[in-house]
Amino acid sequence: MTQNLKTPHNSRITLAQLMQPSQANNLGNVHGGWIMKLVDEAGALACMKHAQTRVVTVAVDSMTFREPIKLGDLVTLNAEVTYTGRTSMEAEVQVVSQNPITGERTHTNTAYLVYVALDENEKPTAVPPLVAESEDDAERMKQAEARQKRRISQK
Repeated sequence: MTQNLKTPHNSRITLAQLMQPSQANNLGNVHGGWIMKLVDEAGALACMKHAQTRVVTVAVDSMTFREPIKLGDLVTLNAEVTYTGRTSMEAEVQVVSQNPITGERTHTNTAYLVYVALDENEKPTAVPPLVAESEDDAERMKQAEARQKRRISQK
């Protein structure tokens, strides 16, 4: 794999899904586990796009749902890589629900997940370094590095 430099923007992906009855409880709220599954998929896709190889989830920081997501809402997940180590990557995933009739949008949660890139033998493999395009990218990468140091210190 070529070790070319990539920006957070290069890994950015968006998933959108209309919430159906099979994804909701009897109160009309979408199951948190369903949203967690979508968050993991979005984060993994961003990391696969960055590393250009398969990845596995190794850590999920806490996930707090600020607002419920309702049956019939359009859920949009935006993910991008915010940190790279030698073989690991952190993805930030923003979750927004939208009422497709009124257009009202609600940021329901942000999650940070860590993935490890795998080679064809399912062994950890090196990932391309991440470079900032802007001061905002640099700050987000600095915060991500601090989160990763905290994760490692808690092992």
